[in-house]
Parts: sequence; C-alpha cells; structure tokens
Amino acid sequence: RLVESGGDLVQAGGSLRLSCGVSGRTSSMFLTGWFRQAPGKEREFVSALLWNSGSTTYADSVRGRFTISRDNVKNTLLLEMTSLKSEDTAVYYCAAAYGNRLYTAPKYYTIWGQGTQVTVAS
Repeated sequence: RLVESGGDLVQAGGSLRLSCGVSGRTSSMFLTGWFRQAPGKEREFVSALLWNSGSTTYADSVRGRFTISRDNVKNTLLLEMTSLKSEDTAVYYCAAAYGNRLYTAPKYYTIWGQGTQVTVAS
C-alpha cells in the first residue's frame, strides 16, 4: 500500500517535498516512481527509482529541478521539487512494482497511491 503526502499550494519558484509511505511487503527487487496528472491531461511520468540500487531516472521536464530518493529505514519514497513552475500543477501519484528496470510507462506499475495535489501559483 502507498500513501502520499506533502502536496500543497506554493508560489512559482518555490519548493515542496512529497513523501510516499510504503507499507506491506517490499523487497530489493522493487521499482518505485512518481507520476502526475493535470486536469484534462494524461498521467505522465515524473521520476523513478530502483529500491535496491538507488538508480534513478527523470522526465526531461523535471530533470535538474526534482530529486527522487528513498529512506530505507522509514520505507518512504521522497520527491524533492524545486524551482516549481505553474506547469508543475497536478495531482502527484506514487507508484510501485516488483521489478528491476527503470520503467517510465504507467502500465508497468501495479501499485498506486491515492494522489496528492500540488498547485503552483504564478
């Protein structure tokens, strides 16, 4: 089970940190990721992380501004967002799957959180 938190209203240029608590069985073969969906748009990939190796990948639109990481002790996935833009406004979802490749397509993820709203005011 995944539970996101940290969404908020923030001014453009500001920062925000999203958290995703991971409960239940996890393993070293665990792929985790963040996706987002703006009104009227399809869900899009933001970033992914392999739990075992810590390997990461990012969408071009957020690379250099967002950082994905994990806290192994707390079983938490994090997304640090800086230099936020109005186009970052969306519902952000945490997702996971059992695997060892950095997939970016939503279809490869089998476990989803409920989402948390991020609104960036310009």
